[in-house]
Amino acid sequence: MSEAVLGAAAKRKPPFAPYHKWDRDFFLIYVVLIWFGVVVGFGSDLIRHVRTGEAPYPLIVHFHAAAFSGWLALLTVQVLLIRARRQDIHRKLGMAAMALAPVMVVLGIATAVTVHRALFGLPVTKPTQNLAFLAIQLTDMLAFATLTAAAFVQRRNPSAHKRLILLATLYIADAGFGRWLGGSIVALLGADGFWPTYARIYLPCGLLMLGIGGYDLITRKRLHPVYVAAIGWIFVLQLTAVTLNRSPLWKPLALQLIGQG
Repeated sequence: MSEAVLGAAAKRKPPFAPYHKWDRDFFLIYVVLIWFGVVVGFGSDLIRHVRTGEAPYPLIVHFHAAAFSGWLALLTVQVLLIRARRQDIHRKLGMAAMALAPVMVVLGIATAVTVHRALFGLPVTKPTQNLAFLAIQLTDMLAFATLTAAAFVQRRNPSAHKRLILLATLYIADAGFGRWLGGSIVALLGADGFWPTYARIYLPCGLLMLGIGGYDLITRKRLHPVYVAAIGWIFVLQLTAVTLNRSPLWKPLALQLIGQG
């Protein structure tokens, strides 16, 4: 074998290690962090809603909340099953999760449209009630749909599959984190401008997403190729969402989407 071939082989990166002894705790910690962000964010929002005597949420909001809670519960059980080395049950339950994913997408879109239609013409009290925010909500659903679909395709590749599922869940957890951290980000960076808007919506979960890459660099000395592709796709969607959110051209289209155009 020539020296050139030997040199190329030596420089070739080793394959991404599918498992590491820290994975069991790392993914469980991330699930706990997601639960914490969502419960604190939506819990404080619900308490405020009750205290101020606002009108009851539309029925579809409760269905959407039940589906999202069910997804987080399934994710938690799946992580615990892997910790218990019950991959057989994990695989069977995974099919239920994959069936729930499209239901969540449909409910998420329908809920956003219904709520904005109900609030049309009323004074808004927070950014998430602004019609332009529909761009963020619809993009959330697109991201979740594409990332979970990719996770299904990669279900026989555990290291890729679990990173895609975690990224998909983090993407739609932005609503919970934003409700209790968004105000602090606005106080620090201001409310105006493209990047302050981006930070208010995406920074908390974005940092957690980057943390997955940081973990892989520490434990594997490299990034998972699927993670790199997914992060690139996520960033494109986020930039698109904020651009639409701030564009005057988006409002007429959003009005059409909620049936008020």
